[in-house]
Amino acid sequence: MSSTIHATALTSDRVAKLQRRTIIVLSAATILGGLGVGAALSVGSLLLAEVSGNDAISGLASAMFSAGTAAAGVPLARIAMRHGRRRALVIGSMVAFVGAVVAIFGAAIGIWPVIALGLGMLGVAAAVQLLSRFTATDLALPRRRARDLSLVVWMITIGAVVGPNLIGPGEVVGNALGVPPLAGVFVFACVAQLLAALVNWLGLRPDPLLTAREVSAHEAAAAAAAVLEAAVVETVRGSVDPDHAAPAAGQLAAAESSPATPRTASIKIPHTLTRGAQIMTIIVISVAQILMVGLMAMTPLHLMHTGGTAEIVGLTLSLHIAGMYALSPVFGYTATKFGRMPTIAIGFVLLAASVWLAYVAGPSHITVQISLTLLGLGWSAVTVAGAVLLTDITPEHERPRWQGLSDTCMSAAGAVAGALAGVAFAIGDFPMLSLIAGGILAAGALVAARLWIMIRRS
Repeated sequence: MSSTIHATALTSDRVAKLQRRTIIVLSAATILGGLGVGAALSVGSLLLAEVSGNDAISGLASAMFSAGTAAAGVPLARIAMRHGRRRALVIGSMVAFVGAVVAIFGAAIGIWPVIALGLGMLGVAAAVQLLSRFTATDLALPRRRARDLSLVVWMITIGAVVGPNLIGPGEVVGNALGVPPLAGVFVFACVAQLLAALVNWLGLRPDPLLTAREVSAHEAAAAAAAVLEAAVVETVRGSVDPDHAAPAAGQLAAAESSPATPRTASIKIPHTLTRGAQIMTIIVISVAQILMVGLMAMTPLHLMHTGGTAEIVGLTLSLHIAGMYALSPVFGYTATKFGRMPTIAIGFVLLAASVWLAYVAGPSHITVQISLTLLGLGWSAVTVAGAVLLTDITPEHERPRWQGLSDTCMSAAGAVAGALAGVAFAIGDFPMLSLIAGGILAAGALVAARLWIMIRRS
């Protein structure tokens, strides 16, 4: 019996070391992938407008990018389920690499639909980032899932901040290659995606998801063996009689059939309610995405319409991006310390404050900046805690599928919100957009409240 315990301890120590290495690898790959995405998004709309000669076409940059992110969520999840996270992440980065090449080619030949196609393929890089944060939870202990996930999310900050600053060097590269100067930024995206794929390919060995499955099977077998050994010892000693044999056998059967283990355990929700909780969690995450994208997309226009400058727009968006990613470890901590649902509730309070400030902002640029900062913070709290909650309530063997579905719904919701926000803004400017956002927020809060009640009663 002592040998069994010793083997289990060694296995746990090995898995803990593997998890630490996994976080380092995912963080490095996320920084690289973020550099490419941040650089490309900063010039995508400008390049489309320049090549097409039509400013209205520029809006396709964000829409195509988001559509590519949404389209990749489920396929990457299926690859992960069958072949592991490593292969899914590498394939996603390679698709994004090809997208950057297509965008450069489209700029070189002067055909804007080709550039738009490249941006859509490059959007898969964002899907890889979303998948990376779930990969961080595969081998994490339940009490550390939120922390590990939020650390990987935080790494996106570096790419989001540094990426736009590559426009100048990109123009130099573009001139050297004989393509439109703005297209030079996509060269950095090519290199970044290749490096991200290489880091994941070499670093994620063994694969986190496949290893988690092995750990789950090992721990389940060890638990069953321990119950059997205890029953045999008790029987040999004569300390049990036939009337007590049935409970021991029942314990053994339960240990063999239970899919939950200390590292891969999920929150116990009745089977009939599990799917409902999963769907509600995805809805809550998607609502945060709708609000974030809808308000952010129209902020530059609102600022310019009220006497703003390009510098004010840049500062406002920088504050917003900092709110989205820079404090994600803080929300990972609160999700661990106080719970997933309380952190989601904090997020909705921050989102509500943001929407109200946007409604009353008028020409005040400072008020808009505070609103956008709170918007990023609220989004971060909901998405970090929501992603961990979805992992918690989903059985281990179903996690990649539901995580991929969540990423697809989240990205698709953002794409639709970005497109429709322009219509609302055209009708009633920022106040109309804020009122609609408030209604969506209220509906999302009701869903979150229902989810919280369901979890507390389970």
